[in-house]
Amino acid sequence: MSNSKILISKLQKFFAARGFTRAVVGLSGGVDSAVTLALAVHALGSENVFGLILPRQNISSDESKMLAEKLAAQFGVQTFEFEIGEIIEKFTPPWSQNSLAAINLAPRIRMTALYNFANSQNALVLGTSNRSEILLGYGTKFGDFAADVEVLGNLFKTEVFALAHELEVPLEIISRAPTAELHPGQTDEAELGANYCVLDEILQRLEKNDFTLPERATELEQKILARVVANRHKTELTPLL
Repeated sequence: MSNSKILISKLQKFFAARGFTRAVVGLSGGVDSAVTLALAVHALGSENVFGLILPRQNISSDESKMLAEKLAAQFGVQTFEFEIGEIIEKFTPPWSQNSLAAINLAPRIRMTALYNFANSQNALVLGTSNRSEILLGYGTKFGDFAADVEVLGNLFKTEVFALAHELEVPLEIISRAPTAELHPGQTDEAELGANYCVLDEILQRLEKNDFTLPERATELEQKILARVVANRHKTELTPLL
């Protein structure tokens, strides 16, 4: 059985066990949200899947919106667009924000919108984070790492790309450089310090060896392991004291 059929079956069982039939996905124009949407449509039917396009003025590109709309049209999914820039501009707390807090605000507002929609439509929020991002902690706690289920949570980024071809995701999305659009021109691989083929190879090796470094670890391997350890708190369950 192919990876797509396995995930579709798991998604169907997940929803059936919880008594839900509807799902919502935040569409970014990237491959992760595209694959998540495609799997959801195959599992639940296009009439039960919704896409939210949540751009931020002067940060999100026109290409992102165009690709999100193209994807939704291909899979017959209804979309809603909600511009979040004005909310961010009005967020003026009486304390000084550092750069990390400011960057994390957008994904947390997007997740607020997704859960507001989900509550309104009796739907579940589908996460779009892959295993590479989860292990690296490359996401925002209670932002894009918040979801009712991480559909791609056991797939490394390179496996997501392979699945995208299988599900006939538009080639413009597959070939696009992965980006969280934290700022204009930002790309994931530039920020992480290596392309996903290299990152996945190291992550898979580390995971197999219970996250212990080889005797002659490279600088990149050391950097990746340090990032994994430092960011584990992002994806662990909230501790109970």
